[in-house]
Amino acid sequence: MTIPTRSVGDLLRDWRQRRRMSQLELATEAQISTRHLSFVETGRSLPSRDMLLRLAEQLQVPLRDRNTLLNAAGFASVFPEREFADPSLEAVRKAVDKVLAAHLPYPAFAVDRHWTLVASNGGFRPFVSGIDPQLLQPPINVLRLTLHPGGLGPRLANHQQWRSHVLEGLRQQIKVSGDPILIALLVELKEYPAPREINSNPASSGAEEWHRMVVPFQLATKMGVLSFYTTTTIFGTPVDITLSELSMELFYPADAATAEAFKETSADRTSA
Repeated sequence: MTIPTRSVGDLLRDWRQRRRMSQLELATEAQISTRHLSFVETGRSLPSRDMLLRLAEQLQVPLRDRNTLLNAAGFASVFPEREFADPSLEAVRKAVDKVLAAHLPYPAFAVDRHWTLVASNGGFRPFVSGIDPQLLQPPINVLRLTLHPGGLGPRLANHQQWRSHVLEGLRQQIKVSGDPILIALLVELKEYPAPREINSNPASSGAEEWHRMVVPFQLATKMGVLSFYTTTTIFGTPVDITLSELSMELFYPADAATAEAFKETSADRTSA
């Protein structure tokens, strides 16, 4: 149980305003009176544990911050948090490893809420040669590795497009969580100098089709410009903070040339 530095009323009001909900809207959704909610926010009344959890659910407060709300009201934390390496999460780690391994030969990795790498299938390993070794020292932040001028930044064929996509995604995360570490990361990434854009022409009509629907990840390599689209996999109903903040990023070939390049590298590994 942590010692709160702000009142539960202040915290609730911040989350309500962040979600752009009026007191009437939140009170209606949580099935309490507007007057009671107003009293809670101003400190004239303390919410019960169940009411606080109900309000947090309606506000879609992250599990980590729900514990903070509970602590601020004098209640013990409800949602556990453990290191990903904790023995109690062995079954989860096996499940994550299974998903990542099944995605080979295409790249896939798992990250926490700060985009710190926690697991990988090694699919990007062939493309990190020549990168600043410090960026590959744990803990590895995949967004920093991707956009840093000493990382993959200069190799991104559509650097400006991907950078805009990453920064907007971070802004949305910050809007939801208000996480100060993500805010600092956003400031850092925005300060990276933009490299010269690499010309990249879709290798097939299939690639052009994908580029109209999603922002591609295009990487210049010895095999040419490889183009991917990505999906994000999360745990559906987590009640553990670690699981709620874990996501798996899966990369798929966006054109025939990329698929063929990975087919060849996969064949080379098998024959070796």
